[in-house]
Amino acid sequence: MKGSASNFILPILGILAFLIIWQVLSSAGLIALPGPLQVITDDRSRYLITHPFYYNSDLDQGLFRQTMISLGRVARGYIAAAIVGITLGIIVGSNKVIDKSLDPLFQFLRMVAPLAWVPIALAALRQNEPAALFVIFITAIWPILINTAVGVREIPQDYKNVARVLQISKQKYFFKVLLPSALPYIFTGLRIAIGLAWLAIIAAEIVMSGVAGIGFFIWDAYQQNYVTEIIVAVIYIGAVGLALDRLMAFIQRKIVPNA
Repeated sequence: MKGSASNFILPILGILAFLIIWQVLSSAGLIALPGPLQVITDDRSRYLITHPFYYNSDLDQGLFRQTMISLGRVARGYIAAAIVGITLGIIVGSNKVIDKSLDPLFQFLRMVAPLAWVPIALAALRQNEPAALFVIFITAIWPILINTAVGVREIPQDYKNVARVLQISKQKYFFKVLLPSALPYIFTGLRIAIGLAWLAIIAAEIVMSGVAGIGFFIWDAYQQNYVTEIIVAVIYIGAVGLALDRLMAFIQRKIVPNA
């Protein structure tokens, strides 16, 4: 099997094998979830699949619309995390005193689960939307900040010595030495962070009542025992997460070809 054909056929075979195993386990009663055939034939889930753009109210709309609402929140929180994380990462990575002072705090905060930030954000901000954005921000910032700091610290000493000998300006050093050297690390952090941000908004929307989004949709479907709808929504979540990861990888290859 040629490389290009195997890249296309093998993933399809893997997905088919997963669906078959899932259907067999469901049909045999070994798991309490409906199988793929039940999901496709169920009226409610089939309507969701065939009508992704329907709109009845802010909280009752198609999965594509719900996903776009969640993605909008992710974009705002993620961009803020990227700006702050890269900036702080460069500062921390360039200064050993600041690094030693703040590293324990950063390592402590990054261990807090996204769901744990939800009640804190709600108590501090008093509104669902700003609280959701904060949860995304505080979840996504750590891999960006830490990877950026590592990238700055890992700049080869020879580069620093040459820059010192040539007495290049700080601005030129930043754009010609620091940024190109740290970019692979920065993109590693950005790629990890986009997945965490997507996970965080799902968790935040499940906990926050009355906030439209795919997380709220899942929680509402669970309360009404619409399991097939939950499965369709989970497929959306996985597909969007995969697309976001591939998008970041594509951008990384274009900007840092040898990373």
